[in-house]
Amino acid sequence: MRKIKIIDDITKDGQVTFGAGYAFVEDAAAADAILMRSTDLHGYELPASIRAIARCGAGVNNIPVDEYARRGVVVFNSPGANANAVKEMVLCMMVLASRGVVQSMAWVREHTSDPDILTNAEHVKKAFVGHELRDKRVGVIGLGNVGSKVANACVYLGMDVYGYDPFISVEHAWELSRDVQRVGTLEDLCRNCDYLTLHVPSKADTLHMIGEEQLALLAPGAVLINFARESVIDEDAVDAALHAGQLSWFATDFATPKTVLMPNTFVTTHSGAGTEEAEANCADMAISELKDYLENGNIAHSVNYPSCSMGKARAASRIACLHANVPNMIGQITRILADDNANVQRMVNESAGENAYTMFDTDEHLDASTIEELKQIPSMYRVRVIK
Repeated sequence: MRKIKIIDDITKDGQVTFGAGYAFVEDAAAADAILMRSTDLHGYELPASIRAIARCGAGVNNIPVDEYARRGVVVFNSPGANANAVKEMVLCMMVLASRGVVQSMAWVREHTSDPDILTNAEHVKKAFVGHELRDKRVGVIGLGNVGSKVANACVYLGMDVYGYDPFISVEHAWELSRDVQRVGTLEDLCRNCDYLTLHVPSKADTLHMIGEEQLALLAPGAVLINFARESVIDEDAVDAALHAGQLSWFATDFATPKTVLMPNTFVTTHSGAGTEEAEANCADMAISELKDYLENGNIAHSVNYPSCSMGKARAASRIACLHANVPNMIGQITRILADDNANVQRMVNESAGENAYTMFDTDEHLDASTIEELKQIPSMYRVRVIK
């Protein structure tokens, strides 16, 4: 029986199902894996029994992924599972920033006691005249799970769509509409944009990627939308652009001490992915990832180990080795197997940065002494006997 510790409320109705062969436990020290969402695990005393952690969501800033990699703990996320929810919110912000919707509703609420409100509303409606999205130029930074959907949706709305992503995957490139015009530099993307929307992760090379220089290139009165991470914009530059009228509106999903004081802003409570459907999709993906890893050793959508799959574990024994990406690791593993006279049916090795993963099937069960010898290899983080 494999045991799962759940941290946070995973779905709105609280229903989480792993199926037969799994049980939920309260004590993480008794668990094989953790399913979680937003709790900050920095400083968390992770029990040695934990083999994997799956986050229901894409961002993993709340998890010390490098530290856990060195402990042989695979960290999974669920990229793309909430992409449609975020896309819809971004489109909503475009409309709100263009049509005076919030302002006109506020006027109505302020005049609820006016017996002639129907007539007077007709007189004031010109104050809330906006403009349509059609034919406007929009720049999309980051063409991954969310950005590609936003770009395609903007094409369907009749907008003039430009995209910037020097690291776009083949998968997302195939999904992108041919009407999305890709540009080679951030500056070229920003130039004369009426809308600029951000969909990049928080990394060293995206820190404050939108600042005074980029904002100055936008069309006068442009709209900036940030549903990526708070760190990708220079908040002081955005504040100055709003006060100067260079930006007409700023929509963000991050209520920082600075953004909540800026003029002409729509600030939400990090709820871009906050739909029942997105929660369920993220949970389903995270659960599937955990189960495949625990049952078969396969890795998909890990943020600290490479993707690796050998299908279902059907041989007498399947061994998974999590280790540093250093020379001669495979040679040391195969030497130990040869000394045990083990017949290897299949072996696969993949690496990602500083970490690597080796998995192999054998015709017979390995001796306990052989497993122990594998564990003693320098830079070997963990050895799992899956079957």
